[in-house]
Amino acid sequence: MYGIIIFIITTGTLQLVVSNSAPYYRPLSPEQAAKLSEWNTSSLQQMWELSGQYEGDMVLQPNQLNGVINTRFRWPNREIPYEISSDFTPQEKQFIAQAIQIEYGRTCLNIRPRQASDVDFVYITGDDIGCWSNIGRVGGPQILNLQRSEGCIWKGTIAHEFLHAAGFVHQHSATERDDYLEILWNNIIEDQKYNFVKYGYSDITSFGETYDYDSVMHYGRYAFSANERPTILPKDPTANIGQNNALSRKDIIKLHKMYNCTV
Repeated sequence: MYGIIIFIITTGTLQLVVSNSAPYYRPLSPEQAAKLSEWNTSSLQQMWELSGQYEGDMVLQPNQLNGVINTRFRWPNREIPYEISSDFTPQEKQFIAQAIQIEYGRTCLNIRPRQASDVDFVYITGDDIGCWSNIGRVGGPQILNLQRSEGCIWKGTIAHEFLHAAGFVHQHSATERDDYLEILWNNIIEDQKYNFVKYGYSDITSFGETYDYDSVMHYGRYAFSANERPTILPKDPTANIGQNNALSRKDIIKLHKMYNCTV
C-alpha cells in the first residue's frame, strides 16, 4: 500500500507543500521499521538497503525503470539545486554539503544550494525512515531523505543517493549482471526477491562501460539475506562489492556520458 507524507517548507514568506513524490513513497511496514531502528555499524547490510523502497532506497514513479534512458528525468544545464532542511544540526548540514562538494566536485554536474528562482530542487530531510531518493528529476521539490544516523550521514551514502537523484539505478540490476554475479536466491527473503530482478536493455544502459564492482551503487553481499548468508556472490573472488565510500571511476564516466559532458 502506498502512502502520502506531506512536508511544509517555509522559505521567507513562501510556503511550499511538498509530497515525497506521493503516492509513490512506500511507508515502512512494522517489520521494516524494526529492522531500520536496529541498524548499527556492525550490520551486514547498508542502511539504504533497509529503507523500504524499491531495491531498498529508490522511490519510483509508475513505469520508471527506464529512468536512465528517458531524458525527461535529466536535470537541465547539468545543475541539481538542493536545500537542506532544518532537521539537521549545523554540523550535519556542513558534513552533507562538504560530501556533495567533494564527490560531485569531481564531476561535470553542479550540485549547488538552491536559489529562490529554482522550481525543481532536491529537498534533503532527516526523518527516521532510512536513506532514499527519487530517480532523476521528477519536477518541483523532491525529497531525498538521510536519516540522522551514522547509517545515512556517510559520504558514500550521500554520493549514492544523489546519483539516484541524477538518474541512476543500482549496479547489481544491470542487464549483464549474470556474467559477473551469482544471485543466491535461496538465501534471499522470499518477499524481497523482486529487488534482484535485472533490467532489460530497453530499460537502462551502461553507456558502453563494463560492469563495475566498485560502483557506489552496488549492493553488498548480504542484501536482503534471510539467513545471514550471502545473497550475491561476485564471480571475481577479489571483488569487494558494496563497500565503496565514494563515486567510482566508472560512476563518474557514466554520469558524464549521461549528461553529455566533454570533460
